[in-house]
Amino acid sequence: MSFAGSTRNFCGHLRRFARHREGVSAVEFAIVLPFMLLMYVGGVELADGLSIRFKVTETARTITDLASQYPSIDAETMSGILALSSQVVAPYPAASMAMTLSQVEIPANATEGTIIWSASLNGTARTVGASMAVPTNLQNQSSAVYLMFGEVTYPYTPGLGYVITGTVNIYESTYFYPRLTNCVSYSGYTCPN
Repeated sequence: MSFAGSTRNFCGHLRRFARHREGVSAVEFAIVLPFMLLMYVGGVELADGLSIRFKVTETARTITDLASQYPSIDAETMSGILALSSQVVAPYPAASMAMTLSQVEIPANATEGTIIWSASLNGTARTVGASMAVPTNLQNQSSAVYLMFGEVTYPYTPGLGYVITGTVNIYESTYFYPRLTNCVSYSGYTCPN
């Protein structure tokens, strides 16, 4: 067989291969399938992460709002408020979630606040007497202001994307003014009159 004959034979095979359409759908599906699975799994992980993010925000708001409704909180009540977080974050597990409630005093004409008491569940309470940055709209007030400050940290571990992201700490904090008094007493701290 000559070179010209083999070239003609090869070109004939290419023409026949181009005319056959039976396996095109299977090849296209095999190419698209990994991307479809990646998008599906990514969508599920993203929805789960956003749901937990929403639950963490609700937990921070709930515990801070509850604490702001007391003129004085004892240790048992504080434990109950912090333990309530497991019901807010359900159906997700709350065993490793850390909640911290603190009260911040912002003196008149100040740009920073001071922690006057703090309590935590599964975390570390803030140091009493430590200074803390406060939002700009709460700085330089004409009189002293007391705020309830709630923080929640949730270590989220994606079920399928763990290899890519590892554990992600979802953090949320919020401020509330005390509702019944200007200041909430707790743990040996008595508010000034």
